[in-house]
Amino acid sequence: MARNGVQKRSAKPAKPAYVLDEQIGFILRQVSQRHAMIFARDIGINLTPTQWAALSKLSETGPCSQNQLGRLTSMDVATIKGVIDRLTARGLTETSPDPDDGRRLLVSLSRAGQQLSEKALPNALAISRETLAPLDAKERDTLIALLSRLR
Repeated sequence: MARNGVQKRSAKPAKPAYVLDEQIGFILRQVSQRHAMIFARDIGINLTPTQWAALSKLSETGPCSQNQLGRLTSMDVATIKGVIDRLTARGLTETSPDPDDGRRLLVSLSRAGQQLSEKALPNALAISRETLAPLDAKERDTLIALLSRLR
């Protein structure tokens, strides 16, 4: 209490310089976690996001070296090797000698891998739509454009 019997109001505390909920990394992680949950729930087949990325990119580009596939899917050498090893063990990818460089192997989709990619495609598109559902069409385009600039 103040001297005259009137209680003094305390000043509102200053906003901290760093508020976790406003940080881009924290927000991106939360969005990524939400997307991963939607993916796991809706992909409809037993594939991880990295396995789907490899299958999808091979479907898009055709055969390529494992190293190139890793670059195209933003996976390091060890990760892409493990992904391709698991996909090959499931009969979804196969390797063949590169006709231009006998030291290199090309990775391609097997017939089963092509069929699985085609089967999963509608689900993958629906997953992206659901992830972006809170946004209108213009906001979706803007978000994708802005995030692409941050790569």
